[in-house]
Amino acid sequence: MIDVEDLIALVRNYNPKTNAELIRRAYDYGRVMHEGQKRHSGEDYFTHPVAVAAILTEQRLDDATIVTALLHDTIEDTKSTFTEVSRQFGEEVAELVDGVTKLTNLQLTSTETKQSENFRKLFMAMSKDLRVILVKLADRLHNMRTIKSLQAPKQARKARETMDIFAPLAGRMGMQWMREELEDLSFKVLNPEARSSIIRRFIALQRETGDVIHKITADIRAELEKAGIEADVFGRAKKPYSIWRKMQEKQLAFSRLSDIYGFRIICQSEADCYRILGVIHQRWYAVPGRFKDYISQPKSNGYRSIHTTVSGRDGKQVEVQIRTRQMHEVAEAGVAAHWSYRDGVRAQNPFAVDPTRWITTLTERLETGDDHDEFLENVKLEMYSDQVFCFTPKGDVIQLPKGATPIDLAYAIHTRIGNACVGAKVDGIRVPLWTRLKNGQSVEIITAAGQRPQATWIDIVATGRAKAAIRRSLREENRERFVKLGHELARVAFEHVGKKASDKALRTAAKTLGLANETEVLARLGSAELTAREVIEAIYPELVSHPAEEIEGHHSVIGLAADQSFRRANCCQPVPGERIVGITYRGQGVVVHAIDCPALAEFEEQPQRWVDLHWHSGRHAAVNAVSLNLTIANGAGVLGRICTIIGEQKANISDLTFVDRKPDFYRLILEVELRDAEHLHMLLKALEAESDVAQVERIRDLSRKP
Repeated sequence: MIDVEDLIALVRNYNPKTNAELIRRAYDYGRVMHEGQKRHSGEDYFTHPVAVAAILTEQRLDDATIVTALLHDTIEDTKSTFTEVSRQFGEEVAELVDGVTKLTNLQLTSTETKQSENFRKLFMAMSKDLRVILVKLADRLHNMRTIKSLQAPKQARKARETMDIFAPLAGRMGMQWMREELEDLSFKVLNPEARSSIIRRFIALQRETGDVIHKITADIRAELEKAGIEADVFGRAKKPYSIWRKMQEKQLAFSRLSDIYGFRIICQSEADCYRILGVIHQRWYAVPGRFKDYISQPKSNGYRSIHTTVSGRDGKQVEVQIRTRQMHEVAEAGVAAHWSYRDGVRAQNPFAVDPTRWITTLTERLETGDDHDEFLENVKLEMYSDQVFCFTPKGDVIQLPKGATPIDLAYAIHTRIGNACVGAKVDGIRVPLWTRLKNGQSVEIITAAGQRPQATWIDIVATGRAKAAIRRSLREENRERFVKLGHELARVAFEHVGKKASDKALRTAAKTLGLANETEVLARLGSAELTAREVIEAIYPELVSHPAEEIEGHHSVIGLAADQSFRRANCCQPVPGERIVGITYRGQGVVVHAIDCPALAEFEEQPQRWVDLHWHSGRHAAVNAVSLNLTIANGAGVLGRICTIIGEQKANISDLTFVDRKPDFYRLILEVELRDAEHLHMLLKALEAESDVAQVERIRDLSRKP
């Protein structure tokens, strides 16, 4: 473990004015709080926070971030509190530690809706202070470096989460070195055979060709000396995962890959960058289509560099990156460069991006969608996207993700332009709307009055903004259909309680529910945003109240301690009548699983967390949500009849999502609220008996945990 004085020395290397006493106090406090705790490897737990702090010193971060790293697990895993941290180390540090704690508690690989909610929380935490995610990324990096001590299933889960979320996020923040290391560490866990194979091929290639990197580096230096340009030249082989991904994308064998080596030239000025580019292209052949100028068109995270691929020594293709020293600092630190220190003061790098502006550009287009899955899809699109730059006929530059189409560009200009788009010209030539745009193309959008977005556009476009606008337009177009369906649902539901769904009754419901008018009530009813039960209860609450003998949800489980709360597990969704067991979670009470739930396997070695439970006998309230996978015929009135059947069974639809729409069938996920296992059995039988239902089954999904 790094000694406190060694840690302070690491900080002093870039910040001689550091508050050494603050770091010492945080180091001592963290060591005392974590005393007696061990990592899976058997080491003292405090070695982990210290290692995280050391990683952050490599990015030359401020004292508050270093102290946060030392304390980042104290609120979560020790008896320390937010108030105590705030009192001893200040409000700023306490807020940062609390932010990291909240990120640690997010289950980012849980069910889709839960995952999207957690992504919202992730971006909310980032928007408050980006240093929170910098600490979390360093935390994840150290955990991945020491992952061997975990059991194989947990290693795989951590590696997949890292590959899917944290590595792309590091890349999106401009910290490419961290992205590459996180990807490679995950790759080592998820596909060790493939990684070992690539390393062996590298070794064999080096035996055959000698030290290619040294030779090409020497060639570049010689050319720069001839031109009288001072610059540093570095070369390296690309990471195993980067090579593996390229092999998969291009479906090429290792022997057919060309640019497996990369070279970086660091110079003094922007003018030198372009002079060096000329020298490189004069000496070696440029590979067409492999040139990118991120100096004239920087990435949104501040990244600036010239990229070119040339056919070098012995015909081997190599990638060359050219940038100034200041550009290189931002390329290494990304958005973190905003907090970097040099000689005791905040480094004034003109290329460092203001994190507030960066997070705004990342999230401004993600907050418009109301749909959870839509938000999650948009976030992932934004995180994984590379960029292309296109021009409008007026010469304005539009920045789009790789794979974008003319429709994306139309929506990037204005939603009205996107909605009215009927065609496009690229470099003066008419092209299909599904054409993938390339760097430097001039794009003209052709519009027509009365044009509306097509449903097929959702699968064509690549930007979250376009997808959200198209879906919004389609929802408005479907409104009339939803109103008709809602009218039928209301009629049946009101007749069921001996009432009539008159305009006056619906207006009264609208007023009670805080909606504009009766049409809005019907539209929400038809789109499943509102249930018939809620509409009736708004007017006639006495008709839908539960019988007095019904067992309330919070009293339905026996076996809990007086101060324990419980919730049903998302993965198995147990209902009264099924055998159950509880698993305790710190700060979350008890999670109730069905006794045959596969998720219980991971707790076999933790018997102290198991709680023997059973359901209270008696009539339970219909409040236990169960998810059903339903395939129905695509016909007039079918969905209305399905809703009627469910209503007749005294069940309530709490959520409805269309998963797949085909010309002849729809597949949808229904979440229904039921009393118990017998109620579920009755509902399934009633649905199976309906001729327009092709298939119905209960969903028990292990990925939706806990």
